[in-house]
Amino acid sequence: MAELLAQSLIRDVPDFPLPGILFKDVTPVLSDAKALQEVVDLLAADAREKGAQAIVGIESRGFIFGVPVALALGVPFVMARKLGKLPYDRISEEYALEYGTNTVEMHSDALTTGQKAYIVDDLLATGGTAAAAVRLVERLGAEVVGFGCLIELSFLQGRENLLGYPITALIEI
Repeated sequence: MAELLAQSLIRDVPDFPLPGILFKDVTPVLSDAKALQEVVDLLAADAREKGAQAIVGIESRGFIFGVPVALALGVPFVMARKLGKLPYDRISEEYALEYGTNTVEMHSDALTTGQKAYIVDDLLATGGTAAAAVRLVERLGAEVVGFGCLIELSFLQGRENLLGYPITALIEI
């Protein structure tokens, strides 16, 4: 695949959010309509090919990419949010980050049994957040048909936490 416009726009921010972390900032991609459309089109095509019936976006940048993907497919968008952000009955999963731990939650009625869900986030690092989202989807009786992201930090081996699930990363670093 030829280099994506989005790849040329991603910037490195050293020592964010903690010293020693090299943060991949996708906000320039969001500021460029062509680059954003490129990312949405590619993720939507992948989700469509996998038969997605719902898009699950992981807070917060997964929302930004996931909502237009859901709209492109004409399917529901489901939020996987950080602890304490959802107002209704919810289920929770803790996960490890490359720099700590956190918890992700989903409304208990967000997906139905057998529904095919495609999970979207901006970045795959250690895979902890994505694996927690997978567990939430499956606890609701739905099926994870794929995971799509803009960037994969392959040196962190996040795919190891998602064995058996199809992963599409538009950019591998």
